[in-house]
Amino acid sequence: MQRRQFSLAAATAATSMAFGANSALAQQAAPQEGKEYLRLSKPAPTDAPAGKVEVVEFFWYSCPHCNAFEPTFAAWKQKAPANVVVRRVPVAFNASFVPQQKLYYALQAMDNFDAMHVKVFHAIHVERNKLAKDEDIFNWVAKQGVDVNKFKEVYNSFNVSSQVRKATQQQQAYDVEGVPSMGVAGRFYTDGPRAGSMPNVLRVVDHLVAQSAKA
Repeated sequence: MQRRQFSLAAATAATSMAFGANSALAQQAAPQEGKEYLRLSKPAPTDAPAGKVEVVEFFWYSCPHCNAFEPTFAAWKQKAPANVVVRRVPVAFNASFVPQQKLYYALQAMDNFDAMHVKVFHAIHVERNKLAKDEDIFNWVAKQGVDVNKFKEVYNSFNVSSQVRKATQQQQAYDVEGVPSMGVAGRFYTDGPRAGSMPNVLRVVDHLVAQSAKA
């Protein structure tokens, strides 16, 4: 999936490669730079404190492969080493993605985020509610027992707008090619087509975390 040629139809076709098996890569003892992951020519900004390694998952709620990867990623996140700071970053390949970016950060600012995050994927991929526009999002949120007026206030806040801008800047800094994909320590980038599969992406990330911790 190319950033400049993105469309929903293209995303479904292009990101399908993310779950393709590539046993040759998977069986390699150590991931290879330039093949399974890239080293950024210019470091991306990170928020990790000194002594910590930041790992970023770039995702889009409407991406079917992000939906499929979410349980695996959530389990990996729970078991991440103490020196790892894990963040999700919602992408925007065009302006139509912004409502879902705002949805993510608005939910993050409220209680019970983890459960609501999973419900968003379920609403889109199981209930077929696209949640692509502000009003669709507000109507859905109201049905989840959330104070919709409070949600709207957060959704339209300067803080959420700032987080959206920052997310887009980080996406650009990593030169994200598609989703789901991952960045490590502001220095490395990998994704399913490059690593061969999303499980192998996590193997690559584990390797890069260990490498970054030694740096």
